[in-house]
Amino acid sequence: MSRDKSLKMEIPKQKKREFSYSQVLHITNNFKTLIGEGGFGKVYLGALEDNSQVAVKLLSPSSKQGYKEFQSEAQLLTVIHHRNLVSLIGYCLENNMMALIYEYVDNGDLAQLLSEKNSNVLKWNERLQIAIDAAKGLEYLHSGCSTPIIHRDLKPSNILLNKSMIAKLADFGLARAFTDERDTHLSTQPAGTPGYIDPVFQRSGKLNKKSDVYSFGMILLQLITGRPPVRRGPEDMSFILDWIQPKIESGDIEAIVDPRLASEEFHVTSTWKAVEVAMSCVLPTPSQRPNISYILQELQECLALEMDQHARIIDNNNIGTINYSRDYTGNSEPITILSARCNIPNFGPIDLKLVYFWKTTRPYF
Repeated sequence: MSRDKSLKMEIPKQKKREFSYSQVLHITNNFKTLIGEGGFGKVYLGALEDNSQVAVKLLSPSSKQGYKEFQSEAQLLTVIHHRNLVSLIGYCLENNMMALIYEYVDNGDLAQLLSEKNSNVLKWNERLQIAIDAAKGLEYLHSGCSTPIIHRDLKPSNILLNKSMIAKLADFGLARAFTDERDTHLSTQPAGTPGYIDPVFQRSGKLNKKSDVYSFGMILLQLITGRPPVRRGPEDMSFILDWIQPKIESGDIEAIVDPRLASEEFHVTSTWKAVEVAMSCVLPTPSQRPNISYILQELQECLALEMDQHARIIDNNNIGTINYSRDYTGNSEPITILSARCNIPNFGPIDLKLVYFWKTTRPYF
């Protein structure tokens, strides 16, 4: 059986749009703009009839491993949808060509944004919001689907950000779905990215939700410290867990946080809480690690602490504005009820639900 027939049988056509080869040529302008490349093949920038941009992932005919990942991704993305997952728009299976067409996420990936070469340093609250967005996407995979899905390759380069700085999980080529929601683990060939892969999964081949939690914890540590899981020097390697442990024991939060954030004001409790959450994710025994729903709740509390501090600073100094969705006026004083992504000067975009009694009390989350 040819590859295209095999894949056709496994993609539910009614769920996504099918593109012809000529349409793919047209939307990519004859594959004019290459925006990425991997073991599966190449990714090109395209534009649909309504001028919305898309990313077209083209499978290389010579890639056996790429075909398996391509097929897995096609199967999963036709049946899942979430604000914090990159959306599949359609596919092409024609003339021995296999392509997946995704929404184009135009603000790069987290690895690029955390790079030392990037002059636009992510603010602390932006890092927390990215972690929250990623946790929401992962929570959906683990608990919001008919059967749990394990991503299996969480890393900064697989967290994409759009122009509104909303983070979306991407690259489901290694993802695996449980056959039954009561299953506790899958036995499979270890796969993932060194530094982010769960050591227990790497040794045993037993995959479960806590394998993703470990990877998420390593990403969270990178968001906090600015350091990758492994740093290779001229003569040796430095592992982030070995580096951070003595600093935690000495209580030196300033030595832990990314030095590029030194000029920012931090809520110490919020920062320590984020460190504690990250360290709980990478505990040696998977059963000791928290589930992603608990992690999400803790990270939202971290952001609330940060917002509490900054909102009080704004109120006390009578500076800045909050763009809100609705304004309700009571009998004695205005009450602003906000549920949106907002921008605060010198602070950045945040997602929150906030009731604010202007100049009388502090925000309540």
